[in-house]
Amino acid sequence: MEKNLDKNNLPKHVSVIMDGNGRWAKKQGAARVFGHKNAIKAVRDTVEGCAELGISHLSLFAFSTENWGRPKKEVDALMQLLVSTINSEMKTLMKNDVKLSSIGDIENLPGKCYNELKTAIEQTAQNKGLNLILALNYSGKWDIAQACKKALTACKKGELSDEELTDLKFESYLSTAGIPDPELLIRTSGEYRISNFMLWQLAYTEIYITEVLWPDFRKEHLINALRNYQTRERRFGKVISE
Repeated sequence: MEKNLDKNNLPKHVSVIMDGNGRWAKKQGAARVFGHKNAIKAVRDTVEGCAELGISHLSLFAFSTENWGRPKKEVDALMQLLVSTINSEMKTLMKNDVKLSSIGDIENLPGKCYNELKTAIEQTAQNKGLNLILALNYSGKWDIAQACKKALTACKKGELSDEELTDLKFESYLSTAGIPDPELLIRTSGEYRISNFMLWQLAYTEIYITEVLWPDFRKEHLINALRNYQTRERRFGKVISE
C-alpha cells in the first residue's frame, strides 16, 4: 500500500476536514447521526496510518463554532459520541504512544464532554508519538480574534511593544502555538473550501480534495493524499531556480 511513497518526504503535520457524514448517512437511508457513528473507523484508520508513518502531528476538524447551529438532537449526539469515543479509544492511544491535545474554545463545551477531554489530554500528556489534535468548538476567525485579545492584554501590561509584535510573535498567541503549520490539508467529500479552519496556519498548506465521503476514508486514501503531496513543488511564493 505504501509503494512509491517517499518516507523521507512526509509532512510533519497533516490536517483533515472530515466532511460527508450526513451525505453518507443519507445514502444509507439513515439519519445524519448514523454517519457520525460510522466515521469512527475513518478516524481510527487515519490516526493509525499517520502513527505508523511517523508523522508528528495530525489535526482533525471535529466540531466548528458554526456547528452549534445544527439541530439540537444532532449536536447532543455528537457530544455523546465524542465522550464515548474518547473512553473507548484510551487504551489504544496509550498503547500506540499517541498524545491527545485540542484547539478551540473547549471550555464552552458541555461539562461532561469537557471533563472527559481534559482527563484524556492529561493521561496522554507524556506520550511521545503522534500528537493527535482535535479541533473542537473551533474556527479560524475565533483563533485569530482570541490571539489578538491576548496580544492586546500583553501590550496593556507592558509585556509587549508594537515593534515586538511580529508574525512569529503573533503565532505564539494562536491556539496552535508550538505546533508547526500543516503542510497538507485533506478535505473529504469533494467540497472546495476550508470552512473557517486554521485561516492563519493554512497560508502555504498544500490542499488535497477527495470525493470520498469521510466514513469511507481509509489508510489507502491517506496514502494517496501523501503521494499527491510528494508531487507538489513547495515554493512559498519564491521562484525555484532551474
